[in-house]
This record gives sequence, C-alpha cells and structure tokens, in this order.
Amino acid sequence: METLNIVYLVSAILIFSSIMASTLSARLGLPLLLLFLLVGMLAGEEGILGIEFSQYAIANFVGQAALACILLDGGLRTSFKSFRVGLKPAVVLATWGVFATVLVLGLFVTWLLDVDWRIGLLMAAIVGSTDAAAVFSLLRNGGVKLNDRVQATLELESGANDPFAILLVTGLIALNVDQNSQTLLGFVSLLAQQLGFGMLMGLLFGYLLSKMLPKLHLAVGMYAILIMSAGLAVFAATNLIGGSGFLAVYLAGILVGNNKVRATEHVLRVMDSFAWLSQAVLFVVLGLLVTPSNVLNVWHYSVAIAAFMILIARPIAVFSSIKPFGFKDREIGFISWVGLRGAVPITLAILPVMAGLPDAFLLFDIAFGVVILSLVLQGTTIPFMANLFKVRVPSNAEPDEEMEIWVSEQASITLYEFEVKPGAFAMGRHPLDISSSISEDEIAIFALIRNEKIVIVDQDTRLKYGDRVWYGLRGNHAAKIARIYNDIKLDRRSVEDFYGDWMISPNVRLGDLPFFDESVSSTPPNTKVTYDKEGSPVNMWQQTVAEFIKANLNTAPVPGDTVQINEEWSLIIKDIDDKGTLRTIGLKHY
Repeated sequence: METLNIVYLVSAILIFSSIMASTLSARLGLPLLLLFLLVGMLAGEEGILGIEFSQYAIANFVGQAALACILLDGGLRTSFKSFRVGLKPAVVLATWGVFATVLVLGLFVTWLLDVDWRIGLLMAAIVGSTDAAAVFSLLRNGGVKLNDRVQATLELESGANDPFAILLVTGLIALNVDQNSQTLLGFVSLLAQQLGFGMLMGLLFGYLLSKMLPKLHLAVGMYAILIMSAGLAVFAATNLIGGSGFLAVYLAGILVGNNKVRATEHVLRVMDSFAWLSQAVLFVVLGLLVTPSNVLNVWHYSVAIAAFMILIARPIAVFSSIKPFGFKDREIGFISWVGLRGAVPITLAILPVMAGLPDAFLLFDIAFGVVILSLVLQGTTIPFMANLFKVRVPSNAEPDEEMEIWVSEQASITLYEFEVKPGAFAMGRHPLDISSSISEDEIAIFALIRNEKIVIVDQDTRLKYGDRVWYGLRGNHAAKIARIYNDIKLDRRSVEDFYGDWMISPNVRLGDLPFFDESVSSTPPNTKVTYDKEGSPVNMWQQTVAEFIKANLNTAPVPGDTVQINEEWSLIIKDIDDKGTLRTIGLKHY
C-alpha cells in the first residue's frame, strides 16, 4: 500500500510540475512539450529524483493511448473548411512525403552510421513523420495566425501521416528480423489494409457517434467521457482487425466535431483537458525512459541527422509533394521548416527495442536527440519563420474570446469578447454605439467587465481602456468589432503594411482602376499573360479582379494570397466567405 501511494505521489508531482512549468514556456520561448520532456528527464535515473524506469512496454502502452486521445481531440477541432484547401496536399504529404523523406534520409543515415541499409531506412522511418501533438500544440497555441492553406495542410498532414509511418517502421522491423518476411506486394497489401480499414471504421463510427449525440441527455461532464471511451474503442477495434487505429480515431473526431449539437461544446471543453493531460503524461514518461548520458554520447549523430532531415530530406519531400497543387515557394519553405517531430518518433523508436534488434538502443537514443533538436530549433522559430516566409496574416481582426452557448439541441448563440485597447475607436463610446453599419437588432450586450467586476450598462455608460465587453451577435460582425476595439493606428498600419493602402471589390475590372488608366491598352512588362480555352491571350484589363486572381493563382484562394499585377502592384486577398468566394481584395503598391 505504501509503494502504491508513493507511485501516486510521484506521478502527481511530476504532472503538477509539468503544468507549472508551462508558465515559463511563453517567457522562455520554449515549446511546452519540451518542458514536459525535461521534467521527465530531471526525474529520471540521472536526474534529481533518480527514478529508474526502463519499462518500454508500459511506455509504449501509454504512448499509444495518449496519441489516440491527442488525435481524437485534434479531429474534433478540425473544420471541414480545412479540407477545401488542405486535403489533397496533406494526403500526398502523409504518404509520398513520408516515403520520400524516409528514402532520402535513409540513404544518408546508412552512410553516416555505416550500418546495413535496412537499419538506415528504419532510423529514417522512425523520425520520418511529423507529430500531431507537436503540430497541434505549437500552431494552435503559438500566437501565430497562418495563411489558411498552410495551417490546414500542416494540421491535416500531421493527423494523417502516422499510419504510413507506423506501417513503414513495422515493415522495416520485420525486414530486419527476417529478410524474407517482406515482399513489395505484401507491403502494398498491408498498406491498403491499414488505410482502408482505418478510413472505413473512422467514417462509420464517427457518423454513428455524430447522430447519436443529439439523442442523448446526460450530465454535462459525461459527454466527453462518452466520446473519449468511444474513440479509444474505435482505435482498439480498428487495430484488432488490421487497420490503422490512429487514422480511424482522427476521422471519427472530425465527423463528430463538424456535426455540432449541444453536446459538442461540452465535449470540446473537457477534451481540451484530456488532450493536455495526455501530452503531459506521454512526454513525462518518455523523459523518464531516456538515459540522458546515452543521448549525449550520440549527440553528433542526432545533430547530423536532424540537420540533413530539416534542410535537405524534408524540403525535397515537401517540394515534390505539394508543388503540383500550386503552392508558392515561400509556402513550401515554411511547410518544410515546420516538420515538427515529437512523441511519435520516440514512441516508434520503442518498437525496435521491444523487437530485440541489435542496434535498437542506438536508434532510440538518436531519435530522442532528433526530437529535442526539432522542438528547440523548429518549435521556437515558428513566429520568425512565418514572418520570413510571409505566410503570417494579421490577427487583429478577431475577438479575444469566443464561446458558444446552446439554447436547444439544434440552436446556439455565440458570445464574443472584445477588450478596449489604447487608442481604440471604441473608447469614450457607448458599447452599442460603436458602428453605424451594425443595426440594433444584430447586437446585444451580454456583459461589461471593468476592473474584473461586472458593470451595469445604462445610457451614460462609456467604454474605457481595459474594458472587456461580451456581445451576442447576429451576422458576421465579429471582425469589424474587433478592429473597432483595437488600436486604430496600429490596426490601420498593420493592415496597410500587409494588404496595401486600398481595399477594392473583387468585381471591379482591372482596367477601371484609376492607377492603370494609361496602361489599359497593353499588358505591362513582367506581367503574367493568361490564355482562354482556345489558346488566345486574354486582355487582363477586361478581367475583373476576381477573374484575374483565379486565373493566376492556380490553387484554391485563401486570405493572404498575393497575385502580382506587375513589378509595382499586387493584389492581396483579405476576405473570403465559407464557400470560397472572394469578398475584399487589397491593392498594394511597392
């Protein structure tokens, strides 16, 4: 009994310490997942507590369950809107991209470690896929708003590439154990089985769960437990029949999350805690499992492999995967850089140890070092790289908080919170008198918070710096109100710096814009010429702005996309509706 209580105490202290360490994450600029790993390492056999933990089977069990929970939560928060711009490139990245990374990196590892090519490919397969936990955590909580195409592609790739990576690792382990056990036909058949059963189970049970939730009447906290248990059941059942449980649980989460009902909001709130707990437990356990001195002994291999993977193998794989989909070079560069590695490579590195391969511990220590380097180098530089590759879009047109309140099984009200920034247009105005373009029946005040206290709003109430106002809105006015509550000068400057000085309609003809009056009769130098179906050149000045953008973009448009008119002028997409129709375009002069 005493031993059991000691285990409870130590486990609770480790998780508590990991969560408390998160307060340092933003200050130090370190990824939170890295701090979880460090807590585990400090508690390990060469750390402060000296806990000896070498139970690879237990770590694998924890890792599989935690990753299933993380993928379920990631699926619940993945909007169908992401599929419009990111599905096809993400699928190619999750398959061919992983294979290309493993092939290129495997040749380098074979040469570097001077090992058999099968071991080299196995090492590359272990670190070949991006990690859902790392990507979801750093992209969604990193304070950087990315171009929708890039964000959707990265998130969908990280959620979908685990099955292929696991299959490669499993197949290569079998090939190392028995060279005659694997054939190309057998590998392709196994891949089809994994993906086929994974998709079938995920879509089937995701659909059934999404239809079942509205008919249930449970205590608020029970919905998330129900979804969690159902997700783990889908994960395990899919694995038992030979499919990919990770793919199945991710797809099931997507279907449940996009069929919103009253229960969905409760599920998302609680699942957020489950996902964070899973990440904390997983990374602490992996930190306990590793022996830091062993990782340091092979640090030069980890540095070389990480550098080659980040600078050569990943860019080759990404370029060959998504260039055909019309991605720009700067988008390809950023996606190449944010190939974050995390818990998945370490969890996969456990499998060779459990299989008893001769070089298994070497692979594990190198993989751990690669993950550390990836989290430090790539995880800490996401904001810088987003600016460098110009995939970051202004985020000052968003509410500070958003909360959905369900008033019936099928109807909900969304509340938005806005804080009055210094220099905001809203200062000194009544909360309902902030915009003449929003009618009284489209806006209602839910609460005004001043100095952490609720203030009763009357006719004489005027907004002050630091006030936080919760609105109930009808119509798409959240972005407009956010701009009113932000610093006017900073807001205008950031918008003008990014989108240009003029906002124009997508329906106006290029030739009708006053800036190009003298050039209507001819095509400016260095301007891309487009052709109609008969092969005749199209007079660009007769095209609308929307037609010109779509003719020159070669991919589904997203906010932040830039199309050059000539060397001096460009069009930048600012707003797009849910159907992909262009709404507002920025005109920028260089």
